[in-house]
Amino acid sequence: MALITHVNVCNADDEIYCCLRNKIVKLDANQQKHFCQGCKMFAGNADDYGRGVSCVWEDLRIVSNPHIAKDPLEEFANNQIKEVPTEGPALFLYTTEW
Repeated sequence: MALITHVNVCNADDEIYCCLRNKIVKLDANQQKHFCQGCKMFAGNADDYGRGVSCVWEDLRIVSNPHIAKDPLEEFANNQIKEVPTEGPALFLYTTEW
């Protein structure tokens, strides 16, 4: 997986999708001070796109780089979908018959 720059652009209500918190948040001073500033994914403000922030993280989805997220609800919904690998540890079946 590659590191993807996610440009989270605020909607009309100043909301973005926050990967750290896995929810839609208001991008206000509290969010930036208590979450963004200490987040290892935070990559700065997204001034080139209006109000928003840039975050860098490994995305399981196939998206552009940078990935521009203008609709926080759509971004949240798309990030809830996780593919199950066809091989590897996910195939380990629990059994009580050892």
